[in-house]
Amino acid sequence: MTPPGSREQPIGRGPAGHPENVDEWTRGERKTMAIDLTGGLDEEWEFVFAEQPDNPEARESVNAWIWDDSGTFGIPRIGVEAVADQWETHDIQVNIAFADGRVYSMVGSHPVHDPAGADGRARILGAGPLSFELVQPYRHLRLRLDGMAFATTTQAQLDGWMPGAGPSEQVRVQAEIDIRPAAPPWENGSTSAEAKRILSTQEEGDLIGYPWRFEQLCRASGTLTIGDEAHRLNGGADRIRRQGIRRLAKFWGHVWQSALFPGGRGFGCQIYPPRKDGKATYNEAYLVQDGRIVPARVVRAPFLHSLVPQGDDVSLVLETADGTVEIGGETLTSTFMVMPLEVGGGMQLQQALARYTWDGESAVGMIERSSLPDQIS
Repeated sequence: MTPPGSREQPIGRGPAGHPENVDEWTRGERKTMAIDLTGGLDEEWEFVFAEQPDNPEARESVNAWIWDDSGTFGIPRIGVEAVADQWETHDIQVNIAFADGRVYSMVGSHPVHDPAGADGRARILGAGPLSFELVQPYRHLRLRLDGMAFATTTQAQLDGWMPGAGPSEQVRVQAEIDIRPAAPPWENGSTSAEAKRILSTQEEGDLIGYPWRFEQLCRASGTLTIGDEAHRLNGGADRIRRQGIRRLAKFWGHVWQSALFPGGRGFGCQIYPPRKDGKATYNEAYLVQDGRIVPARVVRAPFLHSLVPQGDDVSLVLETADGTVEIGGETLTSTFMVMPLEVGGGMQLQQALARYTWDGESAVGMIERSSLPDQIS
């Protein structure tokens, strides 16, 4: 199974495609900045599978981390995962978190939505209460949500609460959010020959879904309603598009972070902890500067060593050809999955939002971290 379009690109390629004026907010003034929002990628890849793939291992997903600029609430992961060998249903995951410790959760398999948009093209990936509609490739994605979510708290998750594992109140949750890319997409393995080698030849590539995966920093706006409590969301997002073969091998942890700052700069990174066999492992990062992706690598990462609901230091240091960049970080809202030993070796997973600072500029962004129990103090 090969995703549509030819996407084999050289390491370190420059921007290509069709530049577009993107609003950039700087010092309270609005100006425009020409950014290639496709990054040279084929627009056909944005469309979802129109029918069940022949390869039973074929997968595709649309995911996003979404936050309000206030830092008081957000959605530290919402997504649809489709697997060819169970095509009548797709899996969804929805995490909604508030700074006061409230969490609303949806997980499970649901009947699929018709992928056809109004023009007949396969624009919609959806299941049950959740859907993502491709309005315009690399420019506009619309999220719709309407269903019942489990109401819990971050502390209850730290104590071992899992969806459906015991009595829990359910609350109707609704959302309609427009996600508009504001930076070029970042393909895993595209900015470093070493990262590409590792993803091409080691299990890290299977875990991440290499090579048909990219993520993209965006602006986000819309509404989120919990019961009769309505919230207007105005902030950002990191949206992820993946299509191809993904084999979930044994996992030993990771750190994944990104944010887009008001002035137009941004960053993203993914890094795995050292391997026990001594081989080099995945370490790749980027900066967004002047509307372009600048290759980087992680020098210091906030690996998960303690489970803290909020206020944890998640600062990081990235290195580019021009030197190092220090970015401060502190978690704002968190969701956790603390798995028993018989599930994934007891993996501890945090999906959260954080406030980042870079040379005095502040922004909310995402963080996902995981560690095995022997790495948690």
